[in-house]
Amino acid sequence: MTTVRQRRVGKGTEAAEDQPSEETNVKPDGKIPSDHTGGKLWNILSVTVGGIVAISLGLLTSVYVATLHENDLWFSNIKEVEREISFRTECGLYYSYYKQMIQAASIQQGLHGLVYDNKTESVRTINILERMNVYQEVFLSILYRILPIQQYLEPVYFYIYTLFGLQAVYVIALYVTSWLLSGTWLSGLLAACWYITNRVDTTRVEFTIPLRENWALPFFAVQIAAITYLLRTHLQPVQERLTLMAVFIATFLFSLTWQFNQFMMLIQALALFILDCLDMLPTAKVTWLYIIQISGLLLVCVLQFFNSMILGSLLISFNASVLIARTIQKNLKTGGLLNRLGKLILHVLLVLCLTLLINKFIKKILNLESDEHIFKFLKAKFGFGATRDFDANLYLCEEAFGLLPLNTFSRLSDTLLFYVYVFVLFLMAVAAVIVAFRNLSGSNQVKLMEKMEECTVTLKPDAAYSLVHTVLFGCLALSTMRMKYLWTSHMCVFASFGLCSTEVWKLMLKCVHLYTSQRAQVLKYSVPIITLLYISYKFWPGIMDELSELREFYDPDTVELMNWIKAQEGICTGRCKQFVVLHVEGLRKEARNNMLICEMGKNISRMSKSIA
Repeated sequence: MTTVRQRRVGKGTEAAEDQPSEETNVKPDGKIPSDHTGGKLWNILSVTVGGIVAISLGLLTSVYVATLHENDLWFSNIKEVEREISFRTECGLYYSYYKQMIQAASIQQGLHGLVYDNKTESVRTINILERMNVYQEVFLSILYRILPIQQYLEPVYFYIYTLFGLQAVYVIALYVTSWLLSGTWLSGLLAACWYITNRVDTTRVEFTIPLRENWALPFFAVQIAAITYLLRTHLQPVQERLTLMAVFIATFLFSLTWQFNQFMMLIQALALFILDCLDMLPTAKVTWLYIIQISGLLLVCVLQFFNSMILGSLLISFNASVLIARTIQKNLKTGGLLNRLGKLILHVLLVLCLTLLINKFIKKILNLESDEHIFKFLKAKFGFGATRDFDANLYLCEEAFGLLPLNTFSRLSDTLLFYVYVFVLFLMAVAAVIVAFRNLSGSNQVKLMEKMEECTVTLKPDAAYSLVHTVLFGCLALSTMRMKYLWTSHMCVFASFGLCSTEVWKLMLKCVHLYTSQRAQVLKYSVPIITLLYISYKFWPGIMDELSELREFYDPDTVELMNWIKAQEGICTGRCKQFVVLHVEGLRKEARNNMLICEMGKNISRMSKSIA
């Protein structure tokens, strides 16, 4: 059994200071309000300082999680076999492909070994590049071979440092998203601080390094930042094209590095669909985002040797259905309230029917059943009928695929994140309902500017997208604990944006009849600064204690087993291989028995409730 014990050496401390800079406000894409040279220089200085703070926080986060990993395992002092053992479950499997590519005689031979792999599954040869998302390991191994760093950096350190470096990208992307939404980099600073202080619920990279989500989520955050910028008004054509390119690259990398990519992007597509139907996003930009999602997924399909599961994904069917339905219903956004509601209901039904028909047709043509266990799992999870499918029942017994524990909210509340999030969510939801009703009730003869002047409640497209995004991914996190990292990181962005947003404070002050522009500006800066001071005062000592706690990896039994296997590697006979196969089959039977025990326990629980 693996344990982590106290290290028998003197304790030391590592601290990285993070001084909150004096807040300044800048609109990254807006026009400079003053024509004076002093105003321009002030805005340039503000952007420069905000950028430096973003990069500094990203690097500090990367160093922070790397230090926690080192302190927990004493990674620099343990043997290579112990380092590899520390990559548990599928983490070790993914790392083994990176190691296989490094140890291959050439890059071509390493790729050939992955395409024709006969070690992962017994008595079968499979294509690893088709079956699994391991292109990141392939790219990293090639990069390690061609860079002149072999004498200075071991392969395992190059691997883990790359993933810790991606955490810097992750935090910078969250920072920039919050900055773009609120117009001040103080919001980004607060989002990054919340991400760090809620580390238990925002990331698990320090102890599950090779997991696919640790590769993918930084690119997903970059994509959201790019979409946020794309949805801003008054973009120049060049800016829009460059932003679309950034969205495509981030979408492609996200899709390439995680097997759950199509389900996450389906939720994103649903958010775009809802907002487009309510006339809260520009239709042209939404169309481009649909096309980018399809293009990115199809490119991944090609790289994965035309993986049929990607072609049969609901995302491709849904996006194609939306584009087809839009060509059929061209006058969807005209008419009065009842007329538009009728058209909207027909549009939703048409998209739903087309999605099911297209998906069924593709699966029939390709004879595809590889993702059926996912739908069986969802059906059983939400009480629409039991299933005897082994994979589906295995997911049902797994704690990570259960409901989100309630103690998550108490931890998030300790940093004030959850309280602020609920407050901002409520205000933004009220504003969204008012704006949606106004859009559906409006006539096409009324100009947009006139409507904006008449109404006091407005909601920018980027803020509207962020609202629906956080609601949908919040529902996903509540239903499936493993997906909470998609929600909690964006929760930091959304809460910090609301706390630093002039529009949010303006809406709240108008509700209590206390609005003045001066009061809104004072609250916009004073409340976030007070929150930052509270977080620093309460959690800085705990972070320092955490960094000073030293432990070490300790698992002598597994190390002895691995050494014995390595010693027998050259003399393993056919009987030995047969023993391994029988052992694997025994593990499969044990897993099935555990599943049956789990299902039996559920049935007994149901019977006891019915008797009671």
